[in-house]
Amino acid sequence: MAALGCRNVKLSKEQKKLLRKQVKAQHILLKQDGIATVSGPTKHLVIANGGLGNGVNRQQLSEVLQKFGTVETLLMLPHKPHAFATYSTIQEAREAYSALNGQNLKIAGNTQPITLYLNFVEEIVSEDVSPLSPPPGLLVVEDIISPEYEKMLLAFVDGSPNATMENAQKSLKHRRVKHYGYEFRYDNNNIDKNKPLPGGLPEICDEVLEQSMEKGYVKFKPDQLTINQYEPGQGIPPHIDTHSPFEDGIICLSLGAETVMDFKHPNGHSVAVLLPRRSLLVMSGESRYLWSHGIIPRKFDVVPASEMQKTGTIIGDTSNLTLNKRGTRTSFTFRKVRTTPCDCAYPEVCDSQNSRKCRDPSPSVPSSDGDASKLEHKYVHDVYDEIAGHFSSTRHTPWPKVTEFLKALPAGAFVIDVGCGNGKYLSVNKEVFMVGCDHSKNLVHICREREFEVFICDGLLVPMRSGVCDACISIAVVHHFSTEGRRLSAIKEIARLLRPGGKALIYVWAMEQERNKVKSKYLMEKKEKTIKTRENCTAMPIVGEDQEGDKVDLVCFNQLANVDEDTVNKQNSAKLPVHTNRTSFESQDLLVPWHLKAGVKADSVSPLPPTEPKELAVFHRYYHVFSDGELENICRSISNIRIVQSYYDQGNWCVIIEKY
Repeated sequence: MAALGCRNVKLSKEQKKLLRKQVKAQHILLKQDGIATVSGPTKHLVIANGGLGNGVNRQQLSEVLQKFGTVETLLMLPHKPHAFATYSTIQEAREAYSALNGQNLKIAGNTQPITLYLNFVEEIVSEDVSPLSPPPGLLVVEDIISPEYEKMLLAFVDGSPNATMENAQKSLKHRRVKHYGYEFRYDNNNIDKNKPLPGGLPEICDEVLEQSMEKGYVKFKPDQLTINQYEPGQGIPPHIDTHSPFEDGIICLSLGAETVMDFKHPNGHSVAVLLPRRSLLVMSGESRYLWSHGIIPRKFDVVPASEMQKTGTIIGDTSNLTLNKRGTRTSFTFRKVRTTPCDCAYPEVCDSQNSRKCRDPSPSVPSSDGDASKLEHKYVHDVYDEIAGHFSSTRHTPWPKVTEFLKALPAGAFVIDVGCGNGKYLSVNKEVFMVGCDHSKNLVHICREREFEVFICDGLLVPMRSGVCDACISIAVVHHFSTEGRRLSAIKEIARLLRPGGKALIYVWAMEQERNKVKSKYLMEKKEKTIKTRENCTAMPIVGEDQEGDKVDLVCFNQLANVDEDTVNKQNSAKLPVHTNRTSFESQDLLVPWHLKAGVKADSVSPLPPTEPKELAVFHRYYHVFSDGELENICRSISNIRIVQSYYDQGNWCVIIEKY
């Protein structure tokens, strides 16, 4: 195929089609990753669809590229759908460019081949990778046992019946699990120290336990064991092993296959740790108590390509990575049951050291603007700053009708998201210029980390000139204002920002959670509830959906706050009732609980579920849920706007307004 810079060359229909796809690949590379291609030939190529993120491993791509010459550099970045290659001569790169464009590459395990598209680049600049340091207290001991001992342990697992505990079977139906010594109860995230299982730990484990004691990997001989078996594609959500049930020092033996475990500090620093087959993972101190760890559910891991690079635990060098297909991995996790409360140096995430944190469940309905401001400060602003990380981790998928509104805007439109949260709508339409604002400094910080244009402000006073916005969205924000006057002011402020002809989309929670005999997602119980499985360490909350449509951890409030509900029932109508999750709203002004592990920091995206109900932090958020027609009536009272459309969307009342 002719180079892109050639002219006056008559192309066949197939060549024209290929050229269009190649140009499209250029645009995608530039738009998504800032990779600028050049028309003239160079020694350097970018191969679209040829990256680790597409399931292509280094050996497969290298074999294809080396047919056309000497490949001096092959750079494959983690989870990216493209790769870079440098040939020793321009002619070799030109031949690869001409021969491989539009060619299919068959990938093992994929039913459909992928098509490669090549373009020249001026140079290859590898990403700067800061040296990664492992979590303090983390150790990976390779070849801790012999292959023969491994076979014995795996044969023991295969000969053992699956877990017989009814609740564990239901929670972990997609994973084989067996407990020894003590049963770990997933219903209350703890063990019953007064009910040890008969038989203790299997004698076959004595060899590895004695070696771990002798080498000082653990201070106490473990008396609790969980065996888990993971098939390719299975994993563990990020978690920290609960402090109160177990002592410091947890060891995990990996058998059958290697895997990659991700560790993350509450400040966001994360490292990927390779756990080789027959290795022992030791977690003590900070790595055991403060860092979350988990295994992403996938069938391939990004690992160093050479065996020499695999020596060591941290995967930090991106210059020589490839894909490794996962096999069936069996883990033996040993713990020592704690007999006294935990007194670790990390009280912010320690359930033993944190009593239940619960906001006052019964403030009064505000009677003045000053009271309303105080109420919103305590039950809206402070709460979202506290739960920002966890809240953000539950907000992923934009709502279809909000996406439809944003994508219908003309290219170059200036749009503001008032109350942008974690910014999930700020990148929906790449053709418009979007800015976001929010009262929560921690949510704004999360947006800035994602490189969005955002600022902190009050929704009643946005520091922008009047009439500068082509469009505005306000999704699940106005219902947090606690008087009718403040809700009216919030919508007037949105209208002020719009230019004449500009439109705004506003969503608020609806009092009516059932419409036309169809329940909203908030009320509907899924036939098959998704359960977050964690390995003997965290609670197993049901994953539901709230009015914003994203997955959130919902814990039955009835079992946690019966006392609070009894108190509320005795209070007069001026007190704000506490809503019970997944039930119809009984009042328009109420407090909606957000369940979070006590002591979790605001910037932690992996908060700890509770060990016991009494250890939960329950944060109450103020809401005014709108009745049918209420939102439209407020909008009609504003002189310079008209309602273009109003509708009901999964438990929300919604309007599109236009300024004139």
